[in-house]
Amino acid sequence: MSISSQIQSCLTEQGIQFTIISGEAVNPLHQLRTANEVSSNAIVTMVVLEDSIGKIQLLMPANSFLDLTQLCEALGRNFQGITKEASTRLAEKHGAEKIPAIPLLNDIPTVVDKVLLSSDKLYLEVGNSESYLELSQQEFLKLVESAESGDYCIPTTDLKPQSAADQESNVNQINQAVEQFTTLRIQQRLEQTLEMPPLPETAERIIQLRINPEAGVGELAEVVEKDPSLAAQVVSWASSPYYAAPGTIKSVHDAVVRVLGFDLVINLALGLSLGKTVEIPNDGPHGITPYWQQAVCSAAMMEGLVKAMSPDARPSMGLAYLSGLLHNYGYLVLAHIFPPYFSLINRYIEANPHVCHVHVEHHLLGVTRDQIGGALMECWNMPNEVVTALRYQHSPDNDGEHAIYSQLLYVATQAMINAGLIQGPKKQLDTSLLTTLTLRTDDVEAVVQRLVESKDDLMSMARTLAG
Repeated sequence: MSISSQIQSCLTEQGIQFTIISGEAVNPLHQLRTANEVSSNAIVTMVVLEDSIGKIQLLMPANSFLDLTQLCEALGRNFQGITKEASTRLAEKHGAEKIPAIPLLNDIPTVVDKVLLSSDKLYLEVGNSESYLELSQQEFLKLVESAESGDYCIPTTDLKPQSAADQESNVNQINQAVEQFTTLRIQQRLEQTLEMPPLPETAERIIQLRINPEAGVGELAEVVEKDPSLAAQVVSWASSPYYAAPGTIKSVHDAVVRVLGFDLVINLALGLSLGKTVEIPNDGPHGITPYWQQAVCSAAMMEGLVKAMSPDARPSMGLAYLSGLLHNYGYLVLAHIFPPYFSLINRYIEANPHVCHVHVEHHLLGVTRDQIGGALMECWNMPNEVVTALRYQHSPDNDGEHAIYSQLLYVATQAMINAGLIQGPKKQLDTSLLTTLTLRTDDVEAVVQRLVESKDDLMSMARTLAG
């Protein structure tokens, strides 16, 4: 895919000289997007913000993070990111998948981050991941000659959460972040600070069943059926057209024996039980994928990926499924324990659609949803595999114990983002990571395709869970 004739005509009419970068020449630019070191070159992305006065378009390095508070204070405005629908309309207006970083296309005041004014070469996004426009500094200055400039961005390398090679350093980081929130009167230890509801009785019983090697279908059905709403959800899940089970599923016993199996049902029931301990927040970034919709898709994606792996390399299907179902549990916890900051986090995510949410949370809180979710799972004595999956799901280079679960969760999430099934910054999957998991690109694409084809069934399951 090349750039649209509209973009080329716009630049040519203004006498701006550019070079189209496409094909294999794009690969080094993908690396520059996430470069850990300072470079004399920059990938340029654009975000559109608005308030009651109007809109602005901001040009910034793609490997940087917009400090929304700093921008608003500097300009005396109250910006937030435009909605996903408005962003899509603006991109489609220019024949692109996302908003091109070409300010001349829009009749909107432009602001430029100062870092770009000292870059030797600039590579402007044109609205698709397969092409860029290369401009010299001189030509770029022509493009932004009427724009305001300022120091509004922070390199994402400065925002990366501290490496947590062991659980002790992870807990220390969480405690340090928690202690700094004196305005929230949070001064106790982690377990007290979270102020979370106790683990549901049903979940406690299921955890005990999990560690009982003698437990069977009868014991599992008995525990689940003591919670009528949970039993109904499990039966509804097994009855979904997604699993195409013959006949009618009338009981939890049927769900286990005829459709899902013991391992999947015990972990499904545990995940559904935990999902009822915290309310789903009403606030959220524009266009955010609803919690249960994302949970259901992630669980199905994890199930498909495990099945696609080599048999001798597969982890526990049930634990992989549970990890997918609970992967975003930390999001609920953030809303529960940091309500004054939750809205601010969401506004920052809207203003930084090109950046993973972990950078936003670490910048504002000093801790991420992944860390808090993982820590809570540990407090609740959940399986270590699930703790690891949640904590390291955005750290594909983690190679510690149970890393296969976090790596699979990373692949599942990124593959769904790339396919447009859930929101987030698109990024190519590392083939070496797939090889480690005994997966091929075709395998991942096939699992995604099945999700796309079954989207209506999955959404129906999600609506059932959401009540």
